[in-house]
Amino acid sequence: MSMNIIPIIMAGGSGTRLWPLSRDSMPKQFIALLGGGLSTFQATLLRMKDPRFASPIVITNHEFRFMVAEQMEAIGVSGDIVLEPERRDSAPAVAVGALLAGRRSPDAVGVALAADHVVLNEDAFRADCVTAAQLAAEGLIMTLGIVPTQPATAYGYLEPGAALNVPKASRLARFVEKPDAAAARDYVEQGFLWNSGNFVSLASTMIEELAAHAPDVLEGAQAAIDGSVADLDFLRLNPTGFAGATRISIDYAVMEKTKHAGVLAAGFDWSDIGAWDSIHDIKAKDANGNILEGRAIAIDSTGTLVRSEDTLTTVIGLRDAVVVTTRDAVLVTSKAAAAKVKGLVEQMKKEKRREASEHLRMYRPWGWYQRIDTGPRFQVKRINVKPGGLLSLQKHYHRAEHWIVVRGTAEVTVDGKVSHVHENEAVYLPIGCMHRLANPGKIELELIEVQVGSYTGEDDIVRVEDIYARI
Repeated sequence: MSMNIIPIIMAGGSGTRLWPLSRDSMPKQFIALLGGGLSTFQATLLRMKDPRFASPIVITNHEFRFMVAEQMEAIGVSGDIVLEPERRDSAPAVAVGALLAGRRSPDAVGVALAADHVVLNEDAFRADCVTAAQLAAEGLIMTLGIVPTQPATAYGYLEPGAALNVPKASRLARFVEKPDAAAARDYVEQGFLWNSGNFVSLASTMIEELAAHAPDVLEGAQAAIDGSVADLDFLRLNPTGFAGATRISIDYAVMEKTKHAGVLAAGFDWSDIGAWDSIHDIKAKDANGNILEGRAIAIDSTGTLVRSEDTLTTVIGLRDAVVVTTRDAVLVTSKAAAAKVKGLVEQMKKEKRREASEHLRMYRPWGWYQRIDTGPRFQVKRINVKPGGLLSLQKHYHRAEHWIVVRGTAEVTVDGKVSHVHENEAVYLPIGCMHRLANPGKIELELIEVQVGSYTGEDDIVRVEDIYARI
């Protein structure tokens, strides 16, 4: 049976439970958490790179647009990239995806997938998606249920109802929110499934159910699309229209209300890597049940995850703990309390701590910069520009800058004058000058930037021209 199956990849979340590795500036779906050099977003895209599936619709936050495009290009996957003006949970994203899939084809089947999940048997995953799509063609909204490995309290549960005419498939009797430990044990004994949050339906069916149960979400999504504009290779949704959609999950908006829900018991191993304890669960461990990554040493410790980027991190006598060290933050928690990291991040944001949202290394479409040191009237950065990268033509009102090239050749424009600055050479940019930096070479350009002035914040950038349409 030939069907038009369109993956709808939702990649706009922040993943705060995996702080300090995952932050707003670089959330977990874009990080190679499991090794192999691929992010979970890239792994999700490659999982659906199959003749049975069409090119994906990726729905993400506008802040991640260049990251998404770069990671897609790196693995040779093309598709539509849709930019949400703000995060409004999964229902508006699914609504936008269904409407756009329906525009592609009136008989399109949408497969709504989170970009941050881990699937260990990809052939089985694809086969289950195709089976669910066949059932969806009959007017059902299918969800992929996971056979529990333990009575977990971190997941919602699905109660299977009347059996369908396909093995492992049934009507969905009800959704159950995340239970306490006793209820979770009961659900597992009764044959309930975990809710993976992956849904398969005809685009037309999802649109009809949104119209019936969450009309404001559908209307907001439609207005956002109708008022959308093309921005380079992206489709930027209209902010006013999108704001009209209620902030709500697709579970609450549709799946708990529809009479057309079904569930397929999945044949693949799965994790939503929602917190550090789930990272520990799915990774290979040593003889003591420990996971040691980076510059990490553990003595007399069991069941513990220690991950360090570049600072030697040592632990002694820990049991079932998580220790994560980055360049500017350290997290120490028990695995049992790992889900509370989200609350910790919320507290740090209230206290306006930069570390809650930003990494020291910040990625840009032209490359990245990393803070080295800051003081009352100065800031030092390391800047890396990709071959062909071009920063915006800009000026600053409150700071002067010194650039020292340590690798490659910089093409520097200062008030209309272009010069080439080589390794171990420097250039001075006075306050108010119109300047631009480019990498005309074949290797990465690295330089040290020293800013001096009364204010060195990122919002003291006045862009005049920008090839990445950030003005």
